[in-house]
Amino acid sequence: MISINQVQLLRGSKSLLDEASSTIFPGHKVGLVGANGCGKSSLFALLQGKLQADKGECQLPSDWQLASVAQETPALDTSAIEYVIDGDHEYRQLQQKLELAQNQNNGEKIALIHGQIDAIGGYAIHARAAELLAGLGFSQSEQNQPLKSFSGGWRMRLNLAQALLCRSDLLLLDEPTNHLDLDTIYWLESWLKQYQGTLILISHDRDFLDNVVSEIIHIEHQKLNNYKGGYSAFERIRAEKLAQQQAQYEKQQVAKAHMQAYVDRFRYKASKAKQAQSRLKALEKMQDLLPAQADNPFSMNFLPPQSLPNPLVSMENISAGYGDNIILKSIKMNLTAGARIGLLGRNGAGKSTFIKLLSGQLAPISGVYQASPGLSIGYFAQHQLETLRVEDSPINHLQRLAPLEREQKLRDFLGGFGFSGDKATSAVGPFSGGEKARLVLALLVWQKPNLLLLDEPTNHLDLEMRHALTMALAQFEGAMIIVSHDRHLLKACCDDFYLVDNQQIAPFTGDLEDYHSWLLESAKSAKSSLNSATKNSVSQDKKELKRQQAELRKQLSPLKKSQQTLEQQQAKLTEQLNNIEQQLADNSLYSEDNKNKLKQLLLDQASLKEQLEESELDWLDLQQQIENIEAQ
Repeated sequence: MISINQVQLLRGSKSLLDEASSTIFPGHKVGLVGANGCGKSSLFALLQGKLQADKGECQLPSDWQLASVAQETPALDTSAIEYVIDGDHEYRQLQQKLELAQNQNNGEKIALIHGQIDAIGGYAIHARAAELLAGLGFSQSEQNQPLKSFSGGWRMRLNLAQALLCRSDLLLLDEPTNHLDLDTIYWLESWLKQYQGTLILISHDRDFLDNVVSEIIHIEHQKLNNYKGGYSAFERIRAEKLAQQQAQYEKQQVAKAHMQAYVDRFRYKASKAKQAQSRLKALEKMQDLLPAQADNPFSMNFLPPQSLPNPLVSMENISAGYGDNIILKSIKMNLTAGARIGLLGRNGAGKSTFIKLLSGQLAPISGVYQASPGLSIGYFAQHQLETLRVEDSPINHLQRLAPLEREQKLRDFLGGFGFSGDKATSAVGPFSGGEKARLVLALLVWQKPNLLLLDEPTNHLDLEMRHALTMALAQFEGAMIIVSHDRHLLKACCDDFYLVDNQQIAPFTGDLEDYHSWLLESAKSAKSSLNSATKNSVSQDKKELKRQQAELRKQLSPLKKSQQTLEQQQAKLTEQLNNIEQQLADNSLYSEDNKNKLKQLLLDQASLKEQLEESELDWLDLQQQIENIEAQ
């Protein structure tokens, strides 16, 4: 087990942990949560031996193997699958030793190393690596592409695959769902549930935590506080401890009163009915959402749009894409004020393309696209973080949007997004990804949009900021379309889901669980269709079918005969190996008098194993040829 006893951990003059204690038992899956800068990553470094405790003890079993995700990926010519296999250092070391032993013609070492490779599952490592890469979204052809051909997000997936491939007793994952889409997150959840070792997971995705871990360690006030259950259970338990904080309770009541007033005023007004209904749903959810966030440092609210034309956007028979590559076609949609849509679909289906079309970054290839004269778009995407002026401060960015506004009002506004005091006047360049995302959101909110287009808005945001964003979106009066892998955000903010699939966009009648089922069923259907296509590739004409079958038998016959020969050879080699192993079981063989005989038997054993392995590889090569011919 992992024992953390009265640990003190300092970073400069700041104390991250002070007399903190916790115990994690083997095989348990633990979520590590806490405010940014509280020491989560430093605790990981402590467990990895990269940091030493300033006081107290942190003990792990000495024979445990640790695995974690590398934070950088070099631009190499190495193929993706070989890079992933590089993560298994023991396997690579055994490969090098085997090559050296073969060059030295040392039969005894060769036999020993083959046994060691077999013991760690080395002969199945390529299959395991390919399976992991497929689960993380890499096609078979992409698995053989050089590392340098992938973007940063896809390289991080390769680092994750490296960590998952390793045989480990302790797996440390820090924000593994960043850069993953919803489909891949479902796959990763399934993989982690089956993981047999001890898992410690840092994540800002509450649904992911709920589905994977059964314990939470919360770092707060420099202590490690243990909670049983997933993240939602942790929130409920912690909320009880905060229930006495009257000032925060009153803050909740003010927010509820604001939403209730909106509902009471507009619920029976036809033009506002859908928006009022959305606020009513958000009001019902607020009881579960707010209490555990009573001490949330962030407070954001979307200002009322200056106008709410209806419809905001009208699309008729729209096609969109890039050059001759049509991604979406026959789009027909009217976006009305109050629409709250979540876009679902596989990676590459066209969700971001649709967002770019609505934002005006991508012109339609054909069809009629009409935007209301009063349309005001608030568009958030990860690439916008790069448009911030690195030498300017948050207050500088906001002053460009509101040059006549009082500085104190701008400071108060930025404070709700975590930019208080000196942070509001500091250069943006050194900011973290989460801080830059918060600033882009702040600039977006200030502009009072009536249509929000959010493409993965929660990437790099911590749990507190995600919650503040969720609450603000629940009160937003305009229309919104969201692409996100954060299921909690989608469930809390979206009234309708649309599925992007097969170049079409259509309403999806179901929730996120239904979407997960749809993904599984689609994968099963695709596999079935592929098998059917293979089986039906032979002509239905009986005469032609017979001719093709005869040709097939003619092609396969010499291959199958060669296989039979190899099988007979393997049977003889196996029999000889069994005979040698019986002799090796005789204790008298290991006396000094039988030293030469023992050496010869070991050499014979190594030679036979090598012959058997070569024979099996030849057999597999023939089988691959047979399968290729049959598939044609």
